[in-house]
Amino acid sequence: MVGKFTRRPALDLLHCAQESLQEAVVAHTPHERYSAAHLAALRVAAAVLAARAQVTPGPRRQRIRSAWDVLTEVAPELGEWAAFFAAGAKKRASAQAGIPCVTAREADDLVRDSQRFLYEVAASLDALAQGRLLFETSPSDSRLQLLRVG
Repeated sequence: MVGKFTRRPALDLLHCAQESLQEAVVAHTPHERYSAAHLAALRVAAAVLAARAQVTPGPRRQRIRSAWDVLTEVAPELGEWAAFFAAGAKKRASAQAGIPCVTAREADDLVRDSQRFLYEVAASLDALAQGRLLFETSPSDSRLQLLRVG
């Protein structure tokens, strides 16, 4: 646990992730639902990076790395989530391009997995304990909602 949750950008990213999940829930097609759910997971990963990543002085790396690669370094306990979402990145790109490449079941499963990821990260960043994020339902409920507090 990081301790007191004070980094506003991370909290904002968690709220953006929730908005993406809400878009996923109401999306009309599986590829739209899949794309929005994966984007939510990326925003959750970005929140972790905003809260925990340290900028090191000196020359920057030349190689571009995915958020999932960096997440594994910054938060090793989220490595399984990072590997899971990284494996779906190409499918998300196709879905985002409007290519119907996922089934309704795959899309619904990704929405639920993204919700669980959001809940786990919010808890690990202590945003839940401090009342910064409130869940109306359990993380296993597909109608999961976050309420903006403060």
